[in-house]
Amino acid sequence: MGCVLAHGFFVIWNEKNLGRLPRPFFNELYFLNTEELPLNKEQFGWKSIFEESFLPYKEQGLEVGRVTLEHKRMYRILTENGELLGEVTGKLRYEAGCRSDYPAVGDWVVISPRWNEEKASIHAILPRFSKFSRKEAGLVTEEQIVATNVDTVFLVNALNRDLNVRRIERYLIMAWESGSNPVIILSKADLCEDIEAKIQEVVSVAFGIPVHVISVVDGRGMNELSSYVIDGKTVALLGSSGAGKSTLTNYLVGEDKQLVQEIREGDDRGRHTTTNRELIVLPTGGILIDTPGMRELQLWEADVSLGQSFQDIEELALHCQFRDCSHQKEPNCAVREAIRDCLLDQKRFDNFIKLQKELAYLDRKADKKAQLAEKEKWKKIAGDRTRVNRR
Repeated sequence: MGCVLAHGFFVIWNEKNLGRLPRPFFNELYFLNTEELPLNKEQFGWKSIFEESFLPYKEQGLEVGRVTLEHKRMYRILTENGELLGEVTGKLRYEAGCRSDYPAVGDWVVISPRWNEEKASIHAILPRFSKFSRKEAGLVTEEQIVATNVDTVFLVNALNRDLNVRRIERYLIMAWESGSNPVIILSKADLCEDIEAKIQEVVSVAFGIPVHVISVVDGRGMNELSSYVIDGKTVALLGSSGAGKSTLTNYLVGEDKQLVQEIREGDDRGRHTTTNRELIVLPTGGILIDTPGMRELQLWEADVSLGQSFQDIEELALHCQFRDCSHQKEPNCAVREAIRDCLLDQKRFDNFIKLQKELAYLDRKADKKAQLAEKEKWKKIAGDRTRVNRR
């Protein structure tokens, strides 16, 4: 371990670990402002609601930290005394029934640190007060946790040809389901000529959700975001590639933390720049979780939030002649009448039906998987008992 004090900063390196860690954990060089140490865990999101669940572990002499980065079941953990590289214990791995039982970015984890090695063992995950999840991309029916313990979700959408209101509807469902407060950010205002028309299009599906139009280039609307990014509060940035998340991250951090790439010519779609979900403690206060762009955003457990996001259709359905109206061919259907009278957008209704079918399909798949998992669980228990009896 080496240490040099230069210009008010400590530069710390570790020859032992040099070159052995994956690229996201390449932390042999730390630049720590000596005036800001030590950190207080409230600064990176600790709340009183975690105290009760942590108390039994605290009595055992264990400590707590927050996951800032995940890479192939290895975790960078921020504590009051610095960062550690963590791995889950064998017991936690054994008890984990699925991927969502493992730590995710934003989680508060119970750890036993080994300070001389700059490593830690993760024994447990404290209960999450919010969780943004999606279905794992592809054919696998598995939950993928994007971020946890988030107070506010910035749903970032660029005001260019890639603006998609149907995608915003999908994001809103996921945000409401997560337990976080959604805020719609319309970025790259400097590249848009018909801003007002697009704002109205977004507001028509937002139902009281804050909508902010911003441009990092000319500073438009940036001051409006300060009320969300405050001490102890966690904000997650979600959106498709090229929406401007990395540019917004750099602005809030105050330096070029994330690589920024130009959007593709021809379709205004962006290229992936952020490759890992990462939690960043901002120098001005507040916590930011930047996430990679999502090309595929499949729902995960969003029945209640579907009605919340499409409350206009739900309210219309109350006036249909039949309580179980499918809004297809039934007589006196208030929803179809609203579409005919141009009070409801046909595309919005089509998206509502599409999302309903997607959730129904997911429920069927998840149900079958749960049955198989339960079967495997009891086979495993029976096997353990057999081995014990043989001894």
